[in-house]
Amino acid sequence: MRIDLAACHRLAAQFGMTDLIYTHISARVPGAEDQFLINPFGLLFDEVRADNLVTVGADGELLDDPTGLGINRAGFVIHSAVHQARPDAVCVMHTHTLAGVAVSALRDGLLPYTQHAARFHGRVGYHAYEGVAVDLDERARLVRDLGPHKALMLRNHGLLTCGATVGEAFELMYFLEFACRAQLQIQATGQAVAVPDRDAIQRAAQTFDRAAGRSSPRLWQALLRGLDRTDPTYRHLPPAR
Repeated sequence: MRIDLAACHRLAAQFGMTDLIYTHISARVPGAEDQFLINPFGLLFDEVRADNLVTVGADGELLDDPTGLGINRAGFVIHSAVHQARPDAVCVMHTHTLAGVAVSALRDGLLPYTQHAARFHGRVGYHAYEGVAVDLDERARLVRDLGPHKALMLRNHGLLTCGATVGEAFELMYFLEFACRAQLQIQATGQAVAVPDRDAIQRAAQTFDRAAGRSSPRLWQALLRGLDRTDPTYRHLPPAR
C-alpha cells in the first residue's frame, strides 16, 4: 500500500495535478481500518516516497511521522471523513487543478460533452464551499454530498475521487481531470456544442462501470512500469521493525 500511495503522488505530479504542497492523497492502512497513510505537509508530490508517508489515527493523532512535518489539517478533515464513512474507499485523492477548480465553480458543473465526462454521468456529487475545510463538523456534509459516488466536486475548491484501490482512485481522477480540461477548451471556442443524447451518455457510463474492475489493474501496472523506468525512488520503504 505504501508503494502504491507514493506512486500515486508521483503520477499526480507527472500528469500536472498538483498545487505546490497543498493537496493530499491517502490510503487506508491494511489491517488497521481506523488508520490511514497521507503525505507530509511540506513535501512536493514528487518528493513523496513509501518511507516518508505519515500514519494517522482516527482522531487525527500522528502515529508515525518520519519527516516531522505533520499533515495538512484540511487533509485530515477531508480524508478522515471519507475513510470513516465509506469502507469501500481504500484510497482518497484530492486535487486543486486549474481545470478542476474552474469547472467546480461553474453553476452547471461537469457537462456531458465528452466520453471522459460521460463516465461520471449521474456518478459525481457536489459539495458547497464552506471555506477552508478545517472544521470537523464539515465532514458530515461532505460525506452526505459524496453519497454513494466515487467522485465529488468541491465547489470553488477542487476535485475528489475515491476507490477500492489506489489505482482506481487515480484512474478516476485522471478521467475527471481530463473531462474538466476538455470542457473548458470546448466552452472557450464559443461555438455550439454537439451534446450526445442522454441514452448514449448513459450507455457509455454503464460500459465504464462494467469495465472498471478489469481495466484499472492493467492501467496501474503500466503506470508503475513507467515510473520505474524514470525514477523508482518512490519505492523506498521504511526499515523493517
